[in-house]
Amino acid sequence: MKIQLFNIPNLLTAGNLIAGCLSILFALSGRIELAALFILIGAIFDFLDGFAARLLKQQSPIGKQLDSLADIVTFGVAPAFIVFVLAIIFGAKELLLITQNDLSQLWMDGTMGANIQSWINIYLSDLSNNFPEKEPFFVGWYLYLPFVAFLIPMMSLFRLAKFNVDDRQTDAFIGLPTPANSLFFASFALMLWDGFGTSDWRASLSLTLISDQIMMVFVIIFSYLLIAEIRLFSLKFKNFSWQDNKTRYLFLLFSLISITFLFVWALPIIILTYLLVSVFTAKA
Repeated sequence: MKIQLFNIPNLLTAGNLIAGCLSILFALSGRIELAALFILIGAIFDFLDGFAARLLKQQSPIGKQLDSLADIVTFGVAPAFIVFVLAIIFGAKELLLITQNDLSQLWMDGTMGANIQSWINIYLSDLSNNFPEKEPFFVGWYLYLPFVAFLIPMMSLFRLAKFNVDDRQTDAFIGLPTPANSLFFASFALMLWDGFGTSDWRASLSLTLISDQIMMVFVIIFSYLLIAEIRLFSLKFKNFSWQDNKTRYLFLLFSLISITFLFVWALPIIILTYLLVSVFTAKA
């Protein structure tokens, strides 16, 4: 049987993969806001490839496999690198307080990207012990903290493999979808970006939210939710009737209003609301 590779749905899936690769590149370059943006772009491609496959009647087993291969990069590896970088920033903040009791050096002159890239360089140098004669800045817990982020791609791997063989997930999800998980963690990067250079609540709250007590707890909880036996509603429309899609329409309306008033700060609220609404509707 001849396998058709380069149809429109599969090319859209490839767009998802490329967006994930660019997200990783920007995360390691310090531009975590662009890394988060490309995860969002990847999510759009992920929605469009399935929509195009159904519209053009080009659904196929290879399309399903390609989708999972792209998803593990964009919604597994890419958010892990964002969290990895955020953990470096948190470690720098804490170590500055411990060693100097002063946060003035956390953000020096220049853009947020330039500042983050400088901290990434210091961290990687200390991790690899490039200058053994020099006393390292990142030590102890803060040297190993970023590696907790790799729990995200590990559990995403199991989540995506389970989805491919679980015939219960045709109309709903069993466990948190990887795009929702990745958007949740990408939102922390966007909140830090929104708070950069400000002196109001956004700056202090964004730094608080990336603390190990909060961020790493979320990593562990959400990694479990990826494979948890929890039924979550899907945003895929089989028709556009109000009766069949009431929950979807109300959730999308809530999301739109939240983003309008709260901007990037709405994203984690939307994902948490998605979880709560799913649990509530499943029990109803």
